[in-house]
Amino acid sequence: MIDLPHELRFALRANDISRRACEAKGERFDPPPVIKLFNPIGAATWLASELAEDGDAMFGLADLGFGCPEMGYFRLSELSAIRLPYGLFIERDVAFDSPHPLSVWAAWSRRAGSILWAQTLLRRASETGELPELPQRSDDPNGG
Repeated sequence: MIDLPHELRFALRANDISRRACEAKGERFDPPPVIKLFNPIGAATWLASELAEDGDAMFGLADLGFGCPEMGYFRLSELSAIRLPYGLFIERDVAFDSPHPLSVWAAWSRRAGSILWAQTLLRRASETGELPELPQRSDDPNGG
């Protein structure tokens, strides 16, 4: 079972409520991700910024390790049900914290090919105090 303390559930729910309020006003809502979940023996990683009213559906960025992270919904119950080798499970990164909104994570992760590589690039950028332009992909014929 993935440990999701009350404070994190509250923050995720608050973001869901805030997003709906912003949408009703025609405004954009782009919070930083609240939690990072990961496969301890693989590349799969999920960043979640919202938790639906059902307490199970989460909205965020999902990266299954195939080089194409995608925004969308995923279920906490499904991730909790994953059984990995050696008796391991999907885990929550208890040290995760980010000042960057989910849209920045999505752009950098898609360009870098993974959330994990984007995390390294964003950490380096934060150390310099400014966010540089997105890295160029070598397989992009338009250079962007």
